[in-house]
Amino acid sequence: MRKTSYIIALLIFAAFLACKSDKEEKKPILTREGEEVEVKYASGLNIVDFGDHMIITVENPWPNADRTYRYLLAEEGADVPQDIKFDERIKIPVEKIVVTSTTHIPSLEILEAEKLLIGFPGLDYISSEKTRKLISEGKIKEIGKNEALNTESLLDLKPDVVIGFSIDGSNKSFNTLQKSGIPVVFNADWTESSPLGKVEWIKFFGAFLGKMEAANAFFEEVEKEYLAARELAKEAKETPTVVAGAMYKDQWYLPAGNSWQALFIKDANANYLFGQTEGTGSLSLSFETVLAEAAHADFWVGPAQFTSYEELRNASQHYTRFEAFKNQNIYTFASEKGETGGVVFYELAPMRPDLVLKDLISIFHPQLLPDYNTTFYKPME
Repeated sequence: MRKTSYIIALLIFAAFLACKSDKEEKKPILTREGEEVEVKYASGLNIVDFGDHMIITVENPWPNADRTYRYLLAEEGADVPQDIKFDERIKIPVEKIVVTSTTHIPSLEILEAEKLLIGFPGLDYISSEKTRKLISEGKIKEIGKNEALNTESLLDLKPDVVIGFSIDGSNKSFNTLQKSGIPVVFNADWTESSPLGKVEWIKFFGAFLGKMEAANAFFEEVEKEYLAARELAKEAKETPTVVAGAMYKDQWYLPAGNSWQALFIKDANANYLFGQTEGTGSLSLSFETVLAEAAHADFWVGPAQFTSYEELRNASQHYTRFEAFKNQNIYTFASEKGETGGVVFYELAPMRPDLVLKDLISIFHPQLLPDYNTTFYKPME
C-alpha cells in the first residue's frame, strides 16, 4: 500500500508541475527594453530596435495633426510582446512595396530596393532613369492619384505595405485598403523643415527593408558633406541678398522664413530677404510687397516653373523690374527634368541636401567652389 501511495503521489506531483509549466508558458510576454536608433534632426521620427522587431513612431504626420502613429515591424517568427500597442503590423523585410511620393524613390534606390516597388500613383512624375526602366518593363503599375488611389489595382497587387502621406488626415483610399487588410503607413518626411531632417527619413525605409546599416551609413555621409559645405560658406566675405519664388495669378508665393528652402539660403551664407517671416511653409504676398523688399536683390532663385527670361517676361512685365532679372542673376531648378517631365529637384533634392547647398554656395560665392558643376540649380536661359 505504501509503495502504491508513493507512486500515486509522484504522479500527482508530476501532473502539478506539468500544469504549472503550461501556465508559465502561457504568461504574456511583456515589453522589453530596446535600443533607440539615433535620430538627430528629424523631428517626427522615432525608431526603437528590439532585435527581431522594431517600433516606429511617426509624430506630426501632417501639419497640426492631433495624433501620432505607432508601427510594429516584425520579422517572421519574432518574439513580440503581447502588450505592445500599434496601429499597423508589418512583416519585415518587406518584399512588395507601394510608395506614393517621388521623394520616396531615391530612398529605395539608395538602399538598392527599387525592384521591390510594384505600384505608384502618377508614374510620369518619376524622373529617375533606374526606376523609369522598371516602369517601361511593366514592373511598376499605375495606381491612380494619391488622393484617389485605384484600390482595385492595389488589392490585385497585394503589397506588403503602402507608404503614404496625407495633407490633413483624410484619405478614403487609405481607409479602404486598411479595411481590406493592406497595411498603410504614414511617412512624414515632407513636414520636416530641416534639410538634414528630411534626409534622415531614409532610416524609416531602412527599417522596413532590413537595411538600417546602409541607411545610417548613407545619412552619415550626407550629413558630413552638408556640414562641411556649411562651414565652407562661412568663409565668404560678402553676404548677397536673395529673393525666391514667383507669382501665381495675383499672388507671389515664396518660402517662409523657417522653411526648408529658406534654411538652405541661410546655410549658404546669403541673406534671404524674407528670412525673418514666420512659418515653415510658403508665404503668399502681393507683388508690390515683394517688389518693395526685393527689387534690388542680388540673386533670385527657384522662380517656380519658369526656365527662361522670355517665359518670365511673357508671364508678367512686372518681373523685369527686378535687378536680378536685369542682371541675369536668376537660377532655376525647374529645367532639370526626367524623360516624362518630372522635375528632378522635387524627387532627389530632399535626399541630397548636400548637393543643393553646394549648388547655392557656388552661385552666391563662386570663389569658394571654383569649376563646380551644379546638380539642380541652373542659370535661367
